Amino acid sequence: MLKLLRKENPSARFPRLDTVLFVEEYIKKYDGEFRKKQLWLHLQKKMMYQTFSVIIDYLILSRKISVDAEGKIGWIFYPDDVEKRLKETHLFWRKR
Repeated sequence: MLKLLRKENPSARFPRLDTVLFVEEYIKKYDGEFRKKQLWLHLQKKMMYQTFSVIIDYLILSRKISVDAEGKIGWIFYPDDVEKRLKETHLFWRKR
């Protein structure tokens, strides 16, 4: 992923871990309320839009967020819920 980003934009700014975690928490808190640009404008911590875009791309590729048909960003990464649901008897994992 980083190689791809560097090829497309060699001067890309890469975020620090605390910035990525801040954006993750904000998306969790406001799940499905904002589109990408709206979310960026509502962040309390100001950052370059290019850096914000790198964070959003990372979260999409790591399957932590999704974008719906309206363009709103939602949090979809719930590992604790998966463990609970796999233990339920009426749900099961089927191999294809």
